[in-house]
Amino acid sequence: MELLPEGCIANAISFTTPRDACRLSSVSAIFKLAAESDAVWESFLPPDYSTLLSSSSSSSSLRSSSKKELYFSLCHNPILIDEGKKSFSLDKQSGKKCYMISARDLLIIWGDTPTYWSWTSIPEARFVSFTHCFCLFMYYSFLMRKDILAISKNRFPEVAELICVCWLEIRGKINTRSLSPGTLYTAYLVYKLTAGSFGFEYQPVVVSVGLVSGESQTRTVYLEEERGLRQGHHGLLNRSSSQASTPKENDGYFPKERKDEWLEIELGDFFNKEDEDGELEMSVLELACGHWKCGLVIQGIEIRPKLGK
Repeated sequence: MELLPEGCIANAISFTTPRDACRLSSVSAIFKLAAESDAVWESFLPPDYSTLLSSSSSSSSLRSSSKKELYFSLCHNPILIDEGKKSFSLDKQSGKKCYMISARDLLIIWGDTPTYWSWTSIPEARFVSFTHCFCLFMYYSFLMRKDILAISKNRFPEVAELICVCWLEIRGKINTRSLSPGTLYTAYLVYKLTAGSFGFEYQPVVVSVGLVSGESQTRTVYLEEERGLRQGHHGLLNRSSSQASTPKENDGYFPKERKDEWLEIELGDFFNKEDEDGELEMSVLELACGHWKCGLVIQGIEIRPKLGK
């Protein structure tokens, strides 16, 4: 193998994975040169990476980087695209595309009505004036909250804060052509709950993922982990053993804390076929109970390859 030209070795490595390329770079000096070459790492980047970079104002410093540096920068530092409405990054293990749709790019029912939702700049946290007598109570709840926005990492310049609604409806869409083909994706709502939040204690929300005008995967999840978990177990006590299945913290029905200090809840999976062409829609709904809810802070909906797939 040592007698093979560097270009031949690089061509062979380009058919492996980013992890394999890093391992092969330790074999010998010529393997290191081949494994770190632009030819190898450009093969791990998506075919349209240049178009995505050119559409981002935050990527100018990356264009002079080596392809390996570019790859790992996109893995660890998402860039803003689509006029700042979405973020783009790469899955470190596979090089598959990942996106987050910002709260501003989501359809949030009553999202532009200040009585029900407010838009908060990051890291600046602000309070809103209330015109509804019920929302005066919410004001005191907001005063007691932790200043969670000021200490959290956020990809976008603003987030949506729920003041009070009894009808929760959030939807997001992305074209399947933007995703990596032949890939199983999982969608997540990325959010926080303020210290004064309520209405999510024992009430699950209905989430779904699927193609517009096609079949959707629908299920119920809890946005508040501790109380939701208690409610899940409580509800099982009234069901027969043949019907019941004990919920677990890691089964996707309860939120998990992310490295960026936000929470995420699984909305569902979607396999993007090689020739898929349509719009993928994700939704979070709580329409049935009619209870008032407040204190939900939304950063966006993230779509990334399912772990290990």
